[in-house]
Amino acid sequence: MNESCCPRLEVKWDEMNHVLSCLVLKEMTACYILGGREPFELIVKGSVFLNITVQCNNKSCSLSDIEISRAQTPKPIDQLAAEIGLLPEELEPYGRSKAKVRLSLLDRLHSQPDGKYILVAGITPTPLGEGKSTVTIGLVQAMSAHLKLNSFACLRQPSQGPTFGVKGGAAGGGYAQVIPMEEFNLHLTGDIHAITAANNLVAAAIDARMLHEATQSDKALFNRLVPSVNGVRKFSPIQISRLQGLGIHKTDPASLTPQEVSAFARLDLDPSKITWHRVVDTNDRFLRKITVGQASTEKGQTRETGFDIAVASEIMAILALSDNLGDMRGRLGRMVVGTSRSGKPVTAEDLGVSGAVAVLMKDAIKPTLMQTLEGTPVFVHAGPFANIAHGNSSVLADKLALKLVGQDGFVVTEAGFGADIGMEKFFNIKCRASGLKPNVVVLVATVRALKMHGGGPNVSAGAPLPREYIDENLSLVARGCRSNLRKQIQIAKLFGVPVVVALNAFRTDTPAEIDLVCQIAKECGASDAVSCQHWSQGGRGCLELALAVKEAARQPTNFQFLYNTEVVEKIRTIAQKVYGADDIEVSPEVQRKIDYYNHQGYGSLPICMAKTHLSLSHMPDKKGAPTGFVLPIRDIRASVGAGFIYPLVGTQLVFQGQLKDSDLDLCSFFKQINCVGIFKDCFP
Repeated sequence: MNESCCPRLEVKWDEMNHVLSCLVLKEMTACYILGGREPFELIVKGSVFLNITVQCNNKSCSLSDIEISRAQTPKPIDQLAAEIGLLPEELEPYGRSKAKVRLSLLDRLHSQPDGKYILVAGITPTPLGEGKSTVTIGLVQAMSAHLKLNSFACLRQPSQGPTFGVKGGAAGGGYAQVIPMEEFNLHLTGDIHAITAANNLVAAAIDARMLHEATQSDKALFNRLVPSVNGVRKFSPIQISRLQGLGIHKTDPASLTPQEVSAFARLDLDPSKITWHRVVDTNDRFLRKITVGQASTEKGQTRETGFDIAVASEIMAILALSDNLGDMRGRLGRMVVGTSRSGKPVTAEDLGVSGAVAVLMKDAIKPTLMQTLEGTPVFVHAGPFANIAHGNSSVLADKLALKLVGQDGFVVTEAGFGADIGMEKFFNIKCRASGLKPNVVVLVATVRALKMHGGGPNVSAGAPLPREYIDENLSLVARGCRSNLRKQIQIAKLFGVPVVVALNAFRTDTPAEIDLVCQIAKECGASDAVSCQHWSQGGRGCLELALAVKEAARQPTNFQFLYNTEVVEKIRTIAQKVYGADDIEVSPEVQRKIDYYNHQGYGSLPICMAKTHLSLSHMPDKKGAPTGFVLPIRDIRASVGAGFIYPLVGTQLVFQGQLKDSDLDLCSFFKQINCVGIFKDCFP
């Protein structure tokens, strides 16, 4: 860096963000000598930071994600809304930088043709992640800010579990991120808290109902459920629905026989077969198994239960898959919370709580509008995990975005973890629910992950990378490409959609390694394969990918679902065609549950495999493309409201623990309420 050509100024380090924000209004290059720190070079063009580099002992040290985010002032959210075609009455601002968008927009734009639908998936990741979110954001920045194409990113809302864990936030990183990142990562507009409240309301209703049924007569229960108001008893609409489900076609409470009163008033839940857990949006391992009802006021009605992470709640999956408010209300009512002693499923509608749950979710169903670092629009909505749920943002966000961008625009959404998990569920679950058909799959790969799949040593979060991942090693890269990358491309092509491979380039990648990945990817069937530098260059570093996606979107597609058979065969199809297993192992207990689901009419539901994301198999340590294994199905459950059956494979947990190496002790609040340290800085 030639300091003599740059203006110089002595500033304190903690004043840096204020100084930077004053410079974004004009294009310039500047060097500053920071008090107690080394000089840095800032390059600004228009209102977008192109590069900020701190010179530290002759080494280049980039600013952290949070510093980059704070250095850019977001445009007011009402300005962004006007730019993308929203009317003022369709916007519900939450502060200056985010807003809910009303679903009435779909009615106004119902005749508008949809844009192109792009899915970003990935190869099987390392524990560090391979950058699907940054690719998604970099791609829409390239399309909107640089190619002047209407485009929209649709992302999941992050859970506080990973945010305060090893992984950190999910707003992207470097110069491809959603801003303000602390608002994106912490609470946002409160959707996950609404899910927590709604889920736990159902749990409270279950235990309260069992207590009252255990301690009261049929008549007393009936009088509580249908109270006299001004001397008149009336059934509510939910109660009329329950009566009809019981085959009782009466509307006058006084006309019920004693047997009908008993059938109506008693759910007779089997405590050992209650499937509904409470949830909390924190990795709290000590809540996995608990005992409730120990207070003397609960009259000995104790039972064992547990907590799940909030985003594993069926209500989160329902939010992500609902098509409108009425659809969500129906799905919430169909949620099965347990089984009666006579073997009948008991639903939230039977409990009479589904209407209240829907009211708690009335604002959460509206997607949240935010923006990228380069001022392009983003919808943030829903956040189901991909290893224990279906791992995709909401159907509604995608549908709104597809209408807003118009026929020539692009909507880019992301599927969690590898293509074998998030992408397969996107196609078989989300696309079934939405009726939408994707135009292109962008498959994200890194040299780091390919070396791991090619036989490199283990990669662990928080541990230094072994030399194999820093030095050039073409043989590891080639083996990784011809195993995991090839398999993931094949999986995508099973569904009849063209694939573009996006190599998320790190600074340790050599030109020979990058060229080799792109060459083999095309040999394996990708329509194109390009290197991306969005992390360091923003949208400018994703221009080649944007052009490749635009070209691939012109190709005809032959989109098709993978299965349309009975439950066991659907599981077997996924295991063999997607994971590469020889067969599946179904225990007698699992088979009994499958028979029960078939008897209840759930057999036509799609499958949502709960499996490790660290391997194509059920064994996290088996990298590449394992073969010759049998996939064990250790349990199976049904999310009837969400609309899928989920087998549990191997030892997959639905509630993670807080790890020792977390961000809890790094969270500091200064006098200006600046949150520092809770977002991991994973520099490529």
